[in-house]
Amino acid sequence: MDALFDPLSLFGLFAVTVMILCYALEDRSRWFVLGFAGGCGLASLYGFLQGAWPFGIVEGIWVVVAVRRWWRLPA
Repeated sequence: MDALFDPLSLFGLFAVTVMILCYALEDRSRWFVLGFAGGCGLASLYGFLQGAWPFGIVEGIWVVVAVRRWWRLPA
């Protein structure tokens, strides 16, 4: 019997879950904005590993946007 998810799909699921959770909690702490950036970075890596390079590029852009937002938020 084949596994329900292969390791790459599990990695993608983890990356998107981190993104969604951190995005939902951004109002609680600026660190969730940075966590969102990290989740986007993981999702970008997933996109490139999967062969969906447009997805990888777009998620990479979101990393830059989120890190910039985190940097500008008051400490």
